[in-house]
Amino acid sequence: MPSLNTNTPLPEILNVLFDKSSFEVSAFANEPESKEYDACRFKLNGQSIVYRSAKVTPKKAGQFVTFWKRNIEGITEPLHENDPFDFYIISVTSETKRGQFIVPKSILIEKGIVATHAKDGKRGFRVYPPWDAPTSKQAEKTQKWQIEYFVEITSNPNLMHVQQLLSI
Repeated sequence: MPSLNTNTPLPEILNVLFDKSSFEVSAFANEPESKEYDACRFKLNGQSIVYRSAKVTPKKAGQFVTFWKRNIEGITEPLHENDPFDFYIISVTSETKRGQFIVPKSILIEKGIVATHAKDGKRGFRVYPPWDAPTSKQAEKTQKWQIEYFVEITSNPNLMHVQQLLSI
């Protein structure tokens, strides 16, 4: 297990979801510039992971998460389809529930979150765990596709779903 900041949800998630699913964690590296989102990168069985923790915001349903890098001029920009990652894993929490979105790069491209030569992409976006009740039609639509990539962290998580998501 890599050396991690114990104030983040990642150590427990690595233990509960990935160790129990026989995934090997390697090449762990913190991203200090987005540490308020627990930003890091690592590999799971050789697949490149970008990781963040989402934040609850007071005025809107869902949670906000960042998704950017700095270019060579030092300006922030969305991650690009040519960037070396396979999945974006986002931890979400409420007072009593925890979970994780495990979203493949291909879906992030399809949804316009990852920049391509045709689309600008996004520097941040909202995620809607199943326990949130979005109030707009767009947020409901977003939650509907995001739920397919969600795993709730319980004492008996759906490890088969984790394995299926990471084998896409």
